[in-house]
Amino acid sequence: MPINDDDRRHLARCVELASHAVDIGDEPFGSVLVDRDGLVLFEDHNRVSGGDGTRHPELAIALWAAANVPVADRPALTVYTSGEHCAMCSAAHAWAGLGRIVFATSTPQLLGWLEELDVPGGPVTPLRITEVAPGIPVDGPAEEFAGAVRALHERYHRR
Repeated sequence: MPINDDDRRHLARCVELASHAVDIGDEPFGSVLVDRDGLVLFEDHNRVSGGDGTRHPELAIALWAAANVPVADRPALTVYTSGEHCAMCSAAHAWAGLGRIVFATSTPQLLGWLEELDVPGGPVTPLRITEVAPGIPVDGPAEEFAGAVRALHERYHRR
């Protein structure tokens, strides 16, 4: 499904959340969970600065949905995120039974930026969502957000 104006609006909110994360000293990732009518059900940003590397917003969304949304309703939900899900978050998304994922920037984009910034790799192999959870509908990246998201990573890693 092509990315539309409603998708772009939700992706813009994800970038705002990612910016807020950097403002408070955390990594630049933000995500929102939206129902079929466009209502935002849950939103969060990265919270790994406290030492828990699992505090990704996409994982928080999967956990929240599993606790608050009936199983039958979850496939109709969409997760929007500033950066493509990591392997952990992709798996959580699939196990929670959530629907479409729309991301502003991709894993290959992020890896390129981190290499340019001389940031060492993380503890998990960087896989695409479709490598971890091939049955989930995925759309992205939305190239118009690349500059803003890259700037957030530069700001975070150069502080």
